[in-house]
Amino acid sequence: MLSTYRKIFDAPGSLGFSLTGFVSRMPISMIGIGTVTMISALQGDYGLAGAVSATVALAAAVLGPQVSRLVDRYGQSRIALPSMAVAAAGLVAVVLCSRFHAPSWTLFLGAIATGTMPSMGSLVRARWAGIYGGSPLLHTAYALESVVDEVIFIVGPILAVGLSTSWFPEAGPLAAVVLACVGVALFSLQRATEPPVREELTRRQHGSSALRTRGLLVLVLTFVGVGSVFGSVEVTTVAFADHLHHKALSSVVLAVYALGSCVAGLVFGTLKLKGPLSRRFLVGIVTLALSMLPLLFVKNLVALAVALFIAGLSISPTMVTTMGLVERIVPASKLTEGMTWTTTGLAVGVAAGSSAAGWVVDGAGAAAGYWVTVTSGLLAVATAFLGARRLRSAPEQQERAREQQPHQHSHVDQLGG
Repeated sequence: MLSTYRKIFDAPGSLGFSLTGFVSRMPISMIGIGTVTMISALQGDYGLAGAVSATVALAAAVLGPQVSRLVDRYGQSRIALPSMAVAAAGLVAVVLCSRFHAPSWTLFLGAIATGTMPSMGSLVRARWAGIYGGSPLLHTAYALESVVDEVIFIVGPILAVGLSTSWFPEAGPLAAVVLACVGVALFSLQRATEPPVREELTRRQHGSSALRTRGLLVLVLTFVGVGSVFGSVEVTTVAFADHLHHKALSSVVLAVYALGSCVAGLVFGTLKLKGPLSRRFLVGIVTLALSMLPLLFVKNLVALAVALFIAGLSISPTMVTTMGLVERIVPASKLTEGMTWTTTGLAVGVAAGSSAAGWVVDGAGAAAGYWVTVTSGLLAVATAFLGARRLRSAPEQQERAREQQPHQHSHVDQLGG
């Protein structure tokens, strides 16, 4: 297994941008929970804290794809650094306004500014696509990044909450700012692996959103359902553990959930799969939805941990397949934006699933929240199958994308594809 992953780092510069991409993405999982912890500690207002955190997520959903469109048009380093500077200023403003008890509306202004943070996961994957586009090694690279995402969402919240509770309330958000700025700066300095900007294509397609690409909207809408699965699982698991008087163990149970995804992602990345990606995507969504059904019948935390570990096994393979499908159907000149739209759909779903699960838990009890999870999974399946015809047209889009794909670096040819 290790030898398979070692191969992708044979490309010069690949280890550097992957590592700095990891550092720059860590704040993604720290900002929301860190903001809630900080504001609730400094001002004692959980409602305000939650609203500001939700504004951060909504701003990222709205502004993220627009930043990524600029990245595709002008290049990663030219856009990532200034957009990160605006986002960092916004988060620092939230910290200062919270510390000095400024009017509540000032917190929301800062929260909106944080939405300009570049989608570093998309930028990293775009570099892998530039190196290994058309090669089976791209599948392995995407699997690695999916595992990295899971590690980030395990470690980030623990780090943010730990710093804010054991040091001082602002420590978590400030650490997120430092990691993001350092990570993005180091990532942007690595110009050799940055995908080239195809000026003729970007001029011709300027003003046209990647969402107009046939099939991409299906993926985005499906991922709203998938995100709702994730958001409802998190809220309901915390409530379920609290109902059993073991709330502190909820983070452990959720870590087991992410561990299942990590294990599956590592194994999935070593497989040499055949058949159309569109079919693989449908199988992944159906498997993910069905794996949530056992959650309706758990009675204790041990059974819940086992059920979530099994459910987690479907996550990374589905994410890897989806990003691979985006790379196939979206024109190369819009790849970063296309990937960001997919993650935006996921983020919107997480917010919706969290809210819906919270309402159900308050009204019908902790365990009832998993009905939101199952329903969300079924909605994702329905969306995917309703759009299956558009997804099956991917080979046409793939051919068009390949014509626009830059000439592969010579070292890839030496690897034997």
